[in-house]
Amino acid sequence: MSHYRSRAGILPFLAATAAVAVSGAGVTRRGRGLWYRRLRKPSYNPPAWLFGPVWTALYGLMSWSAYRIWKKPDSPGRTRALQIWTTQLALNGMWSPLFFGRHAPRAALADLAAMWLAIAAYIREAARLDRLAAGLMAPYLGWVTFAGALNAGIVRRNPG
Repeated sequence: MSHYRSRAGILPFLAATAAVAVSGAGVTRRGRGLWYRRLRKPSYNPPAWLFGPVWTALYGLMSWSAYRIWKKPDSPGRTRALQIWTTQLALNGMWSPLFFGRHAPRAALADLAAMWLAIAAYIREAARLDRLAAGLMAPYLGWVTFAGALNAGIVRRNPG
């Protein structure tokens, strides 16, 4: 069986997203102390228990999307899409250390803006190769849009 068809090919994508998830969860857990509790948050801030299930689903969809692109024949478009996917994942991995680790909501908001652009660029590139792979990233783009509104609300409500 060709490596383009191997189901085991999803494992590196699952491992990469799991590494980002575990790292981010650890930083978030440590950073949810007094600083976070004292922040004035928007009224639409979801309960803390919601983030774990949402991110688990999103990381699964992200992995499936990248796997579908990886299965395509080698081409410049495939390479470009996978590079952008890796970029958005790296930006994703930076958010928790910025927000919860460094207590830098403004820097985290800038990271979210770059992440949003990278996700949108990936969706555009992926759609040229596999419409389902592109569609699998739509919930993630929506969630990052919402996360950006939350982050911006925190920046606005906590100017110091």
